[in-house]
Amino acid sequence: MATTTTSRRITTGLIASVQSHSAIGTRSMISLIRRNHHHIKIRVPSPIPSRRWLIEAVVPPQAISFREGSDDDDGGAQADAKTPGVCGYAITGNEIDESSGDLVDGDQQHVNTIEMVMWAAATAAFGVANRVMYKLALVPLKQYPFFLAQLSTFGYVAVYYSILYFRYRAGTVTDEMLSVPKMPFLIAGVLQALAAAAGMAATANLSGPSTTVLSQTFLVWQIFFSIIFLRRRYSVNQILGCTLVALGVVVSVASGSGAAHSLKEAGVFWILLMVLSYLFQGADTVLKEVIFIDSQKRLKGASLDIFIVNSYGSAFQAICIALLLPFLSKLWGIPFNQLGSYLKDGAACFLNVGTMTKGCEGAPLLPLLFVMANIGYNIALLRLLKISSAVVSSLASTVSVPIAVFLFTLPLPYLGVASSLPKGFMGGTVILVLGMLVYSWAPQGPNRSHSDSVIPSPPPT
Repeated sequence: MATTTTSRRITTGLIASVQSHSAIGTRSMISLIRRNHHHIKIRVPSPIPSRRWLIEAVVPPQAISFREGSDDDDGGAQADAKTPGVCGYAITGNEIDESSGDLVDGDQQHVNTIEMVMWAAATAAFGVANRVMYKLALVPLKQYPFFLAQLSTFGYVAVYYSILYFRYRAGTVTDEMLSVPKMPFLIAGVLQALAAAAGMAATANLSGPSTTVLSQTFLVWQIFFSIIFLRRRYSVNQILGCTLVALGVVVSVASGSGAAHSLKEAGVFWILLMVLSYLFQGADTVLKEVIFIDSQKRLKGASLDIFIVNSYGSAFQAICIALLLPFLSKLWGIPFNQLGSYLKDGAACFLNVGTMTKGCEGAPLLPLLFVMANIGYNIALLRLLKISSAVVSSLASTVSVPIAVFLFTLPLPYLGVASSLPKGFMGGTVILVLGMLVYSWAPQGPNRSHSDSVIPSPPPT
C-alpha cells in the first residue's frame, strides 16, 4: 500500500519535524499546525532528562487518527476510525528540520539587510547635516572653536547618560547590561582622546584638501584591525570597492586644489601625526564592534544597548580630554592660565547674552542645531556599526563628504558667497558610487556556501 510522508513544523524553542504516515491519501493528513480547527497540545516532562518532546494533536469529530507504523510491515500504517482522540508523537532533539532553519535564517537575513540599508541611509544623512551644521555653528562661534569642541565632548556625557537613565527606567537597559566589563570602554575613551589630540595638532599644520586625502587612511586602518582582531576575510571586490570609495572622495574634494603640493610642504611629521590620528579612530571603531560581539556572549544572546557604549565611552573620553587640556589649549593658541576666561567668553557668545556678543548672531540656534545633528550622527553610526561592521559604517559615513561639498555650493544662510565645485567633483562622485556598488556585489555560485561569506554581521538584534 502506498505511503505518503509529509513534514510539518512547530516552534517550541526548537524547530522540529514530524512525520505522519497516511494510508488513504492527502485528505487524511493531520497537520500539527493549527489549521481547520485542529489544536496542538505540547506536554514537556519535568524535569527534562533530554531533548525529547511529546506532541499531541487534538483532532475534531469525524477526523481519523493514525498509529505510526513501520514501512516494513505488511499493512503499513494502520488506520482506525474512532471518536475524537489524541495522536501522540515523540520527537528527539536529533530530529531537526534543517531546511526550516535555512528559511528562518533567510528571512532574518532579509530583515537585517533592510535595517542595515535604513541605518546606512540615516548615517549618511546625519553625516551631511553634521558637516553642514558644524560650518554654520562656527559662524557665531568663529572666535571660539575650542569652546565648541569642549561643549561637544563634555555636553554629550550629560545627554547620553540622561538617555541611558530613562532607558534603564523603562526596562530597555538591564542590570546585566550595566555589569559588563568597563575596561574596553576605558580603552575606547583613551583612543578617542588621543585621536582628537593628534588630529587637532596635525590639522593646524595641514590644509583642508590634504586633510581630506589623509582621512582616507581611516578606512585602511579599519580593514587592517578587523582582519587582526576579528579575523575577518575580505573578498577582492570588497577591497577594490573600498579603494574606489577612498579614491572617489579624494578626486571629488581635493582635485585641482593643490593637495599634493600642500602635502609636500607640510612636512613628514604632521602627515604621520594625522595618519596616527586616523589609526586611533580606526582602532576605536573596531574595538566597539568587538564590544558588541563579546557582550552577546556574556549576555547569552541579548543585545547590548548602544547608549551604554556611548555613555561610558564619552565619559572616559571626557576624563582624558580634561587631563590633556593644557596641551590642547596650547595647540589652539590659548595660554592655559587664560583658558578659564576664554571658556567664559565662549559660553556668553554661545548663549548670545551679555556685552561680549558682537558677531555672535545666529547663536544659540546654530550651535544647538549642530549639537543635535552630531548626536544623531553618532547614534546612527554606532547603531549601523552594531548591526553590520566598522567598515560598512565607515563607507556610509564617507558618502556624506561629497554630498556636503555639493551643498556648500548652494546659497546657505549665514555663509555668504557659495563656494564652487571642485574640478573633479562629478568624476569623483561617479568613482565613489561605483566603489559602493563593487563593494556590495556578492557573486553567488552553485558551490558558494554560507560559510564562504565575508564580513559576517553580528547575530541579529
